[in-house]
Amino acid sequence: MTTQAVPVGEVLSQLPEDLRSGEPPRADLAGLLALSGAGHVPAGRFSRFWTLGTLQGKLAAAYTFWWLRGMWVDADERERALNEAHLTSAVRVLGTMSHLRGAVMKLGQVMAAWPGVAPQEFADVLGRLHFEAPPMHFSLLRESVRSELGVDVGRAFATFEQTASAAASLGQVHRATLKNSGASVAVKVQYPGIARAIGADIANIRVLTSPMRLGQDGDNLRDQLADIEAMLALEVDYAAEAENLRTAARTLAGLEGVFVPRVHGELSTRRVLTMDWVKGVHIDEYMNAYPSQEERDRHGERMARSFMRLCYSAHLLYCDHHPGNCIFMKDGRLGLIDFGCARRYTPAEVEYLTYIERAGFQGDDAIRAAIVRASDLSPSQQHDRARLDLMLNWFHWMYEPINTDAPFDFGDGTYLQRGMVMWGEMVRRRYTRSLPVNIWINKSFIGLRAMLHRLKARVPLGRILREETSVDQAGRTPSFPSNGG
Repeated sequence: MTTQAVPVGEVLSQLPEDLRSGEPPRADLAGLLALSGAGHVPAGRFSRFWTLGTLQGKLAAAYTFWWLRGMWVDADERERALNEAHLTSAVRVLGTMSHLRGAVMKLGQVMAAWPGVAPQEFADVLGRLHFEAPPMHFSLLRESVRSELGVDVGRAFATFEQTASAAASLGQVHRATLKNSGASVAVKVQYPGIARAIGADIANIRVLTSPMRLGQDGDNLRDQLADIEAMLALEVDYAAEAENLRTAARTLAGLEGVFVPRVHGELSTRRVLTMDWVKGVHIDEYMNAYPSQEERDRHGERMARSFMRLCYSAHLLYCDHHPGNCIFMKDGRLGLIDFGCARRYTPAEVEYLTYIERAGFQGDDAIRAAIVRASDLSPSQQHDRARLDLMLNWFHWMYEPINTDAPFDFGDGTYLQRGMVMWGEMVRRRYTRSLPVNIWINKSFIGLRAMLHRLKARVPLGRILREETSVDQAGRTPSFPSNGG
């Protein structure tokens, strides 16, 4: 079965009035997302490349029309028209990413989760990509489960809800109950063809970046793309995710107020993952209930401490902080539910990260030396003062919340805004040379800060870091323990 992209006019006609009027979206977009198609994921390189190319043309047309229209209207009307262009473009992007899923959709999730990366109209609409992608039809899902488990869902589970409770970039989740105990479980089923789709996306990126790979940073770009491909391959291996869940459950077992669901191995494979059901709400619904500052601070500290304990005790870097992966449970605990995008540090990476973190507490000269190593800079690049100064400022921005033991107010949007401006400037200047592991460190560190911002939490990040690591009394320099969990 194949799917076709729906004309944007039809998509826009399905929007609730509050979306069509240009106001921030509030209504459920399930109907809109369903229009983008719910069959097989398009996996061919050409079809995925063509779809994205067509989208690029439509976006260019939308903003060209806004520019021409703005020549004949006043400032207020021009601003309103720009908001409409953002919204219309966001709907086009949402439909295309929901149709393609895979690596393309994961990029949309980053655009939605990181403040300042995209206009607010984009972020509001693309936020649905975290857990409201169009699910595959139940008949297709049933065949996938039967192929993996060897039996139909009706024989594997006591009950199995046909409607997906969540659907995202790589798979969808259904609620079921176990036959032996009646306990509720979440069954995560991978979209057929998603691994091929990811491979096609990486191949297309290699084609698009081929001119850059002929330059002085070509070797580094090849290494980064290879690392991204390897990490995405792990994300579609649910057996690897199950092992990450088990590691997280062991590591965080003593952390009060944090819950990691148990894996049911007898009902899990590389493409089906069954785990305990986590009952609760996502962050937007949680915040709509106006929780107290104290409660938000407590959850923020749990997020930060969980991340650091996994990082320093288990050498497991959790790279996927976004609204779809945290559950605020009815009993007051914080549920962590998705460990597909997690990197297990190698011994060499542990040594590198210890060196980098210590440099952050030793002054600008040590930090500049760390930047040279972290970015694998060539001799000529090491003498590029503008490059080193910008990256030094970025380093200081990353360390700002941990240079104090006092609570840091992540609700202050100016902090994240400053970071995103610097990040955008580095991309614009093509200061992208870096050791591959830094892709995931930056994704993780920025993602955590973005989640704490959404939570409007005040968190003593520095104190937590020093409590979760060993400390050198001469310089208060954290270091990674030598053995992972």
